[in-house]
Amino acid sequence: MDRTAGKKVSCHAKECHSPGWRRCGILIVAMLCTACTLLFASEARAQCTARDVLQNQLRLKKAPSADRLQILIKSAVDVPVWKTITIGTFANFFALSNALDAVGCGIGNSAGEILARPTFTLRGTKTSVELFTVSAAELGFKTDTASLADIYARAKQLGFGLAAAEVGPQLRLQYFDQPIGEFLVIGMEPIRTWKGAPVILNVANGGAGLILIGQDGSADAQISVASRFVFVRTNEAAPAEEQEAVALVDR
Repeated sequence: MDRTAGKKVSCHAKECHSPGWRRCGILIVAMLCTACTLLFASEARAQCTARDVLQNQLRLKKAPSADRLQILIKSAVDVPVWKTITIGTFANFFALSNALDAVGCGIGNSAGEILARPTFTLRGTKTSVELFTVSAAELGFKTDTASLADIYARAKQLGFGLAAAEVGPQLRLQYFDQPIGEFLVIGMEPIRTWKGAPVILNVANGGAGLILIGQDGSADAQISVASRFVFVRTNEAAPAEEQEAVALVDR
């Protein structure tokens, strides 16, 4: 063992004194650096694929998303923060798009289209955003579906606010442990495609990998009351006792 180590030391000594060995050593270092770069890129990409999502689920022992007990929300102040993410970390759309591609996250056609629209903007400074998830049923809707406009109006009434469009792709990049079967609708102002169709974003794990997709963002779009929305919370959120007089939505 010691003799082998001695030979390695001797070999490095030759590299320091022989031009030929020096060039060889530089080449070896360059090859190692390239290999490390490729390995890192491979590991970075293996974040959104179905296989690695499943491995991540097993590693964290996180069960697939299931229907949870629907508890009626009386005020946004009673809802705990679900997740805090950071926005304002990309200079432009191209940097954001490259980041999504680097980790292998899928982007649906309509989602990709609205991300490239001039009306999709990125925050200029790095900012932390607290997110809250609620279902339309928890907001008080008792029918099978409700219009997007009604859901937004009820959420605002309880003290929730619409998130910036940037939250969608940023959440996708910062939520690699999303349970299989979970689809989260981003409560946001819709962005119109080139043909004029209003679209909102959905951060999803349908089992085939992590993806960012678009869905109908028109005011009269009918949404299942079991669908979960991602909102922010406004400063006007009233305490629960002040919401007692608010009639439950029953449409």
